[in-house]
Amino acid sequence: MADGMMTPAEAQLLARDGDNMWGGGGAFFWIFALLILAGGNFGFGGYGNGAGNLVTQAELTNQLNSQSTQNQLQALGVQIANQNFETAQLISNQTNQMLQQNNTNLINAIQGFNTVNQKIDQLGYHMDQCCCEIKTQMLQNRLDDANAALVAAQNNISNYNQSQYILSQLGRFVANAPAAA
Repeated sequence: MADGMMTPAEAQLLARDGDNMWGGGGAFFWIFALLILAGGNFGFGGYGNGAGNLVTQAELTNQLNSQSTQNQLQALGVQIANQNFETAQLISNQTNQMLQQNNTNLINAIQGFNTVNQKIDQLGYHMDQCCCEIKTQMLQNRLDDANAALVAAQNNISNYNQSQYILSQLGRFVANAPAAA
């Protein structure tokens, strides 16, 4: 026997002793062995080791109250965890919306800068065109002035030549001195 317990082999040896006071085949011994293997509960009042494991009404009430408190704390913990998850989801959604709004603002700003750059490029083109038109107009004015001066000079030359021709056809011409008034 090990630690006060009978091994299955020892129980088998005892069971083979058929003609003893335990009855035929050791049936009564087997009942006794099962009671020992069941933990020695001879009180037949349920599981446990007799009167030492009974619970008083106060202990049962305390245990039930403790269990109820533990269940409530666990439910509270689950509720807090769910609220934390919901809060995290709301923050995540808000962050996502803010990022989307920021991206929209950035796109709008970039498009605005592109529009400003296009307008500046157009303004530069118009300035170049305007300067070229002004320079061309100034050159045209100078050309017109030069042409007008040339026409005037040609007219003067032509008038001089006509006067010389007319005078040469009249012969000798002497002008009279002006009369005193």
